[in-house]
Amino acid sequence: MRVDMVKIGKFISQVKTEMQKVAWPSRPELIGSTVIVLVSTLLLSLYIGVCDMFFSRFVNLLVSGVFK
Repeated sequence: MRVDMVKIGKFISQVKTEMQKVAWPSRPELIGSTVIVLVSTLLLSLYIGVCDMFFSRFVNLLVSGVFK
């Protein structure tokens, strides 16, 4: 049990050391990246929605027998 606690303490110490090495983004960089992600997500969701609507209508035409 004692060995596990020593390992946990060593791990936490190593995590603290590594976190000090991280290059954190500035506020403007973070905001810019967030905007890019949100806009990209919106555009991709619109594209997928349009494709889904197109393929859904196409399959409905196939099923309804329009092309027979």
